[in-house]
Amino acid sequence: MTYEIAFKPQATRDLDALSTEVRQRMSRKIDAMRDDLAGDVKRLKAFIPRYRLRVGDYRVLFDLDGALVIVYRIVHRSGAYN
Repeated sequence: MTYEIAFKPQATRDLDALSTEVRQRMSRKIDAMRDDLAGDVKRLKAFIPRYRLRVGDYRVLFDLDGALVIVYRIVHRSGAYN
């Protein structure tokens, strides 16, 4: 299945705050999710948003709405699940 990707305003700010190298890596991994949620994607239990993508020390927290991936946050793993 092919997904469209949408960013919440906070996710865009999170992405802009990263270093150039990390931002480029993050963008490649998020773009790869378009094809059947490729990457280290895991469903979270008792947490909203309900999914995460692991990219090194960072987590992309997102939810699905049909064929739409809605990215809520991009945060360091130390503060991802608070």
